[in-house]
Amino acid sequence: MRVVDRRTKVTRRIVLRGGAMAVPAVAAGMAIAPDAAWAQAAKNLAPATMTTLARSARDIYPHDGLADGHYITAVSGYDSGKPEVRDLMTKGCAALDAAAKKQHGSLYLAVVEESDRVAILKAQQDTPFFNKLRSDLVVSLYNQKALWSKFGYEGSSADKGGYINRGFNDIDWVS
Repeated sequence: MRVVDRRTKVTRRIVLRGGAMAVPAVAAGMAIAPDAAWAQAAKNLAPATMTTLARSARDIYPHDGLADGHYITAVSGYDSGKPEVRDLMTKGCAALDAAAKKQHGSLYLAVVEESDRVAILKAQQDTPFFNKLRSDLVVSLYNQKALWSKFGYEGSSADKGGYINRGFNDIDWVS
């Protein structure tokens, strides 16, 4: 049986690597902002729609340790050429903006408090827009290989003999 040490090990090398990786992401404009460069590159959706989708993705599945770039990657698939997807996302983001204007006098992106944005999303939770976004994000966010280690997932075990030989009895929280 393997003994897995789940404690986070912080070393000088990890701190330096984290700092070095953060600089290019900031320089590339990988932030959820109304005028973000990545949103301007969208082909089928308006930049405001793309940034609203990314912000709502972070509000639906909040992980403080994840960079905005992962959420941006998760919603970038909505910029496909499918007209029904484009229309659903455009109308859904417009509904979020309308609700935010009604409650807070600003667009969804400009609502500062996360709890206020979550309340807006909860009011939309029975709409086809919200259900599509929520269900698609389960795959598009959590199936990014770069994130697997952050969530403790070691990846597929089929090519390594299966879980019975690799990780089946690794639980350390049962005494």
